[in-house]
Amino acid sequence: MPVAPDPGSRLEVADITVDFQGLRAIEAVSLALRPGEIVGLIGPNGAGKTTLVNVLSGFQSPSQGRVRLDGVDITDWPVHRRSRAGLARTFQSVLPFRGLSVMENVEAGAIAVGTDRATARRRALDIIDGLGLGEVADRPAGTLPFGSERRVGIGRAIAMRPTFLLMDEPAAGLNDTECADLEQVIRGVGQQLGCGILLIEHRMSLVFSLSDRIHVLEQGRTIAAGLPHEIRSDSRVRQAYLGNDLT
Repeated sequence: MPVAPDPGSRLEVADITVDFQGLRAIEAVSLALRPGEIVGLIGPNGAGKTTLVNVLSGFQSPSQGRVRLDGVDITDWPVHRRSRAGLARTFQSVLPFRGLSVMENVEAGAIAVGTDRATARRRALDIIDGLGLGEVADRPAGTLPFGSERRVGIGRAIAMRPTFLLMDEPAAGLNDTECADLEQVIRGVGQQLGCGILLIEHRMSLVFSLSDRIHVLEQGRTIAAGLPHEIRSDSRVRQAYLGNDLT
């Protein structure tokens, strides 16, 4: 059984600004995530959501601001060091190791954070079973349908036993049935691992069903942050992103 993360743990960005050759992608954004909670990160295309996740995970250096994990400044830490400290992510594009089996893909997540091969195999078996991938465990990941491929990506991330999991549009390209299944997977990951999940997603039914809190970006700035019912009724969020159809 996984060890529950310290409930006092905290991942945060403070006053993050990111500039790309004169274009300001994010301006003075602050956000915190704790184990056991799901925080939705929403906003229009180009709002800066993926850029913020890239800053958190070490794929993008901020122009200003700091990233902290349990109070420790990790702004200058490389990706692999953050991974070993308990920070994992999924990507919009799944990017599996297409020639490796599903089992080997999930094992790779565990091995990446220093787990020995035997433990990685046991962990992968449990994860694959939990994700409903047992029947395709020995198939090359590149031969799977899109929905199953996405589950492999999630499995690879949770094999790292993260304290914090950053999920970048996990429902992209999924149909309604696959999305309903994914909702249960995400909920189960949060409950079983006790990790904090930052969820970027355009499917609002998923966000509002799963999230404990929601953070809204527009043009790189925070325009709202709060409980789902507060975000749902926020006039500025409706005007910028949700429209008037969400009830």
